[in-house]
Amino acid sequence: MKKIIAFAGSSSSTSINKQLATYAAGLVTNVEVEVLDLNDYDLPLYGIDLENKLGIPKDANRFLDKIKSTDGIVLSLAEHNGTYATVFKNLFDWMSRIDGKLWSDKPMLLMSTSPGPRAGTTGLEIAFNRFQFMGGNIVGKFSLPSFGDNFKDRKITDEVFNNELLEEVKQLEESL
Repeated sequence: MKKIIAFAGSSSSTSINKQLATYAAGLVTNVEVEVLDLNDYDLPLYGIDLENKLGIPKDANRFLDKIKSTDGIVLSLAEHNGTYATVFKNLFDWMSRIDGKLWSDKPMLLMSTSPGPRAGTTGLEIAFNRFQFMGGNIVGKFSLPSFGDNFKDRKITDEVFNNELLEEVKQLEESL
């Protein structure tokens, strides 16, 4: 059986992006899903001096191993000040020091959501444009606006948005 990982680019214990990633991964058929939490990976703030002094933290290798050992990725990015969250950027930076093509050409459904109507689209576009140079095989992209209005009881309640997500999930399934 194929295996996918799902996670949010957030460290919030109540992350709406983790809720969206978990939901989307659950829509993928005939796969085993592992939901990851960035809080389980202890990484100091990246800096070249720290890397030269201490090397690469084992948790950066551990997360990268998860990517390399999976068949697909569902990632929903939190947006902070127009880009992805610092906790995700830090993990991304550490992993890129191990492997510049860190996404390993794994099929990826890339998403974002936010409480507001823009749905984290600025950060999503930055990631979409950047990840392609880092081994990202983005086969689907989705953003959900106004999370509190459109996601309840662990699912998307708006039929139009849910159908859009199902189309993107289908792209991921066909790529696995």
